[in-house]
Amino acid sequence: MKKLAWLIVSPLFASPLCAADLMQVYRTAQDNDPTFAAARSVLDAGREKAPQGRAGLLPNLSLSGNTTWNDNEISQHGGGTLAKPRYNSNGYQLTLSQPLFRWQNWVTYDQAKIQVVQAEVNFTQARQDLILRVAQAYFDVNYATENLKAVKANKSAIGQQLESAKKNFEVGTATITDTHEAQARFDLASAQEIAAESDLEVKQHALAAILGKEPGLLAVVRKDAPLTPPQPNDMGQWVAAAEKDSLAVQVQQANADIAARELDKQRAGHYPTLDLVANKGYSKSFLQTYGGAYDTDFQNIGLQLNIPLFQGGLVVSRQREAAANRTAAESSLEATRRGAALSARQYYLGVVNGLAQVRALQAALVSSQSALESNKLGYEVGVRINIDVLNAENQVYVTRRDLAKATLDTLMAQLRLKAAVGALGDDDVAQINSLLDPSSAQ
Repeated sequence: MKKLAWLIVSPLFASPLCAADLMQVYRTAQDNDPTFAAARSVLDAGREKAPQGRAGLLPNLSLSGNTTWNDNEISQHGGGTLAKPRYNSNGYQLTLSQPLFRWQNWVTYDQAKIQVVQAEVNFTQARQDLILRVAQAYFDVNYATENLKAVKANKSAIGQQLESAKKNFEVGTATITDTHEAQARFDLASAQEIAAESDLEVKQHALAAILGKEPGLLAVVRKDAPLTPPQPNDMGQWVAAAEKDSLAVQVQQANADIAARELDKQRAGHYPTLDLVANKGYSKSFLQTYGGAYDTDFQNIGLQLNIPLFQGGLVVSRQREAAANRTAAESSLEATRRGAALSARQYYLGVVNGLAQVRALQAALVSSQSALESNKLGYEVGVRINIDVLNAENQVYVTRRDLAKATLDTLMAQLRLKAAVGALGDDDVAQINSLLDPSSAQ
């Protein structure tokens, strides 16, 4: 009997305990988010730039062969046929080429190494974007749930006031106006409930699109969760860090470096090239002078020098193109630095102002609850009317909802501030996760 009772009661206790927290949702997203999976494949592709660039400095070995059937007729001018040689000529050649001086190949290798670094930074940025997308979707579900709870509670309170107003009107202690006001508020609350339910469903689907499955129950932020100011608590330091270490800045810096080396590579079009070339092969052919087919084995080694003189202005045009692209890349780098600085200022202020707003709303919630109790008491003794109680109740729910939003927005601003300086990682997710209460699920 005890076992049966436990089987009946245990799901009631298990549901909150099974609520997923932010870290669990993030780990699931790492495995299932298609955007992050694509970024991982792009990283693998980007790493191949290094061996491709290195290949231009290494030996090139090739093997070629040929076979030809010849059916010839040799005749004297004005005379008869001298010979009709029919024979097969064939051969093969093994060629080894080792670049000794090709400056453009060295520049290409330098570019390839920068491209690999750029691919690594892009993947780090994709990981940061995943954290921000998951956290935003997670908090959106939290807020939508909190909003729905507030709307439902407000509707329930208005419903009670509506019933009370109807009874008071029936016994003659209240006017019909109280009933109409309560009915109007109740109808409005019903419409708000429908909108809140729809919004929650949309937010849940947005999170599911990242996870590849329904998110289920989610842990919520603890009521007493401590929100801390940015460290260091100096906007100037965050701005300086963003201008230097922002991942977007690092990507653009790599683009500028690649563009600068591209100009060097195009200049190398004027430089001579020197290669070591070695051949080994065999050929079989017909020599009329000696009247038959002969085999030839050959092998040689030497240096091949190529000095470009004029290519129709192609090299000079490519230099101008590369110079313009380098200028454009440098301008984009400066624009990215300014954007990173602006983002750092914006999110720093978002954290600082968010903390102040949370403290103000916490105080406002206490005041609103006190005001509600006072209005209820006043209504009972006849110094307050029904609309006063309805307004006080609505103010409590609105303040509670706004407090939840301010808290979640502040946490997101903290994450975005770390991302602005390129420092957002799993440790930051764990820190936010420590503020959640898995036993209080939504």
